[in-house]
Amino acid sequence: MGEQFQASNPIYMQIVDKINQQIIRGELLPGNKLPSVREMAVQTGVNPNTIQRTYSELERMEIVETKRGQGTFVTENERKIDELKVRLQMDIIEAFVKNMKELGFSEEEMLSGLEEYFKGTREDLR
Repeated sequence: MGEQFQASNPIYMQIVDKINQQIIRGELLPGNKLPSVREMAVQTGVNPNTIQRTYSELERMEIVETKRGQGTFVTENERKIDELKVRLQMDIIEAFVKNMKELGFSEEEMLSGLEEYFKGTREDLR
């Protein structure tokens, strides 16, 4: 029932990342209620303290809001969600560029490689 976690990154941050991705993909919408700490702990197979830390981090990031006696909800602040989307996009691009540079690719080679990739992808969709 539990999830697989990587040892290289704290579990609570891996859960934060998963929830952020669900928000960006539209699986969790603004105003949606998150499972209770105990429910989420059971779903993920981790200690409730880890989930509490996850929710605290998401609240610090202003991605969720905790309403006393009601639960934890995805923010309805669209600006915060847009900022999250851009931040995640930039993180992925940064990791891609770093990996490509480590392999010795120039900016021009990266851009032409991306162009070729998307040309191939478009042809595959036909």
